[in-house]
Amino acid sequence: MTQPDRLTRLLAMLDDEPDDPFCLYGIAQEHANAGDHETAVSWYDRAIAVDPDDGYHYFHKARSLESLQRLDVAIATIDAGLAAARRGGDAHALAELDELRSELSE
Repeated sequence: MTQPDRLTRLLAMLDDEPDDPFCLYGIAQEHANAGDHETAVSWYDRAIAVDPDDGYHYFHKARSLESLQRLDVAIATIDAGLAAARRGGDAHALAELDELRSELSE
Protein backbone atom coordinates (compact mmCIF):
# COMPACT_ATOMS: atom_id res chain seq x y z
CA MET A 1 0.00 0.00 0.00
CA THR A 2 1.39 3.38 -0.96
CA GLN A 3 1.63 6.37 1.36
CA PRO A 4 -1.36 8.21 -0.17
CA ASP A 5 -3.46 5.03 0.13
CA ARG A 6 -2.55 4.62 3.81
CA LEU A 7 -3.27 8.27 4.50
CA THR A 8 -6.63 8.06 2.70
CA ARG A 9 -7.59 4.97 4.70
CA LEU A 10 -6.53 6.56 8.00
CA LEU A 11 -8.51 9.71 7.23
CA ALA A 12 -11.57 7.58 6.42
CA MET A 13 -11.15 5.71 9.70
CA LEU A 14 -10.89 9.04 11.50
CA ASP A 15 -14.25 10.10 10.03
CA ASP A 16 -15.82 7.19 11.90
CA GLU A 17 -13.95 7.87 15.16
CA PRO A 18 -12.59 11.45 15.30
CA ASP A 19 -10.80 10.98 18.63
CA ASP A 20 -9.00 7.76 17.78
CA PRO A 21 -5.42 8.33 18.96
CA PHE A 22 -4.14 5.49 16.74
CA CYS A 23 -5.54 7.17 13.62
CA LEU A 24 -4.31 10.61 14.66
CA TYR A 25 -0.82 9.22 15.33
CA GLY A 26 -0.86 7.24 12.09
CA ILE A 27 -1.82 10.32 10.08
CA ALA A 28 1.00 12.26 11.74
CA GLN A 29 3.43 9.46 10.89
CA GLU A 30 2.34 9.45 7.25
CA HIS A 31 3.00 13.18 6.99
CA ALA A 32 6.36 12.84 8.75
CA ASN A 33 7.35 9.97 6.46
CA ALA A 34 6.48 12.17 3.47
CA GLY A 35 8.73 14.93 4.85
CA ASP A 36 5.83 17.24 5.74
CA HIS A 37 6.93 17.79 9.33
CA GLU A 38 4.96 20.98 9.89
CA THR A 39 1.70 19.14 9.19
CA ALA A 40 2.91 16.11 11.15
CA VAL A 41 3.47 18.26 14.25
CA SER A 42 -0.14 19.46 14.16
CA TRP A 43 -1.40 15.85 13.93
CA TYR A 44 0.90 14.77 16.77
CA ASP A 45 -0.59 17.61 18.82
CA ARG A 46 -4.07 16.24 18.15
CA ALA A 47 -2.95 12.75 19.19
CA ILE A 48 -1.41 14.14 22.37
CA ALA A 49 -4.62 16.03 23.19
CA VAL A 50 -6.58 12.77 22.98
CA ASP A 51 -3.98 10.50 24.63
CA PRO A 52 -1.59 12.63 26.70
CA ASP A 53 0.05 9.65 28.42
CA ASP A 54 1.51 8.04 25.28
CA GLY A 55 5.21 8.91 25.23
CA TYR A 56 5.62 7.95 21.58
CA HIS A 57 3.41 10.80 20.40
CA TYR A 58 5.90 13.17 22.00
CA PHE A 59 8.93 11.24 20.76
CA HIS A 60 7.87 11.44 17.12
CA LYS A 61 6.68 15.03 17.45
CA ALA A 62 10.14 15.88 18.78
CA ARG A 63 11.73 14.12 15.80
CA SER A 64 9.63 16.22 13.41
CA LEU A 65 10.56 19.37 15.34
CA GLU A 66 14.21 18.34 15.07
CA SER A 67 13.77 18.04 11.29
CA LEU A 68 12.36 21.58 11.31
CA GLN A 69 15.45 22.77 13.24
CA ARG A 70 13.26 23.76 16.22
CA LEU A 71 15.51 22.13 18.82
CA ASP A 72 14.37 24.12 21.86
CA VAL A 73 10.76 23.16 21.21
CA ALA A 74 11.82 19.57 20.50
CA ILE A 75 13.57 19.34 23.87
CA ALA A 76 10.54 20.82 25.65
CA THR A 77 8.39 18.23 23.85
CA ILE A 78 10.72 15.46 25.01
CA ASP A 79 10.46 16.70 28.60
CA ALA A 80 6.66 16.58 28.36
CA GLY A 81 6.98 13.11 26.82
CA LEU A 82 9.15 11.90 29.68
CA ALA A 83 6.43 12.95 32.12
CA ALA A 84 3.81 11.26 29.93
CA ALA A 85 5.79 8.02 29.74
CA ARG A 86 6.13 8.03 33.52
CA ARG A 87 2.37 8.58 33.93
CA GLY A 88 1.68 5.82 31.41
CA GLY A 89 4.20 3.45 32.98
CA ASP A 90 6.00 2.92 29.65
CA ALA A 91 9.63 2.21 30.50
CA HIS A 92 10.55 1.62 26.85
CA ALA A 93 9.21 5.01 25.72
CA LEU A 94 10.88 6.60 28.73
CA ALA A 95 14.25 5.14 27.72
CA GLU A 96 13.88 6.21 24.08
CA LEU A 97 12.83 9.74 25.05
CA ASP A 98 15.74 10.00 27.48
CA GLU A 99 18.16 8.86 24.77
CA LEU A 100 16.71 11.37 22.28
CA ARG A 101 17.01 14.16 24.84
CA SER A 102 20.68 13.33 25.37
CA GLU A 103 21.24 13.24 21.61
CA LEU A 104 19.63 16.66 21.04
CA SER A 105 21.28 18.27 24.04
CA GLU A 106 24.81 17.54 22.80
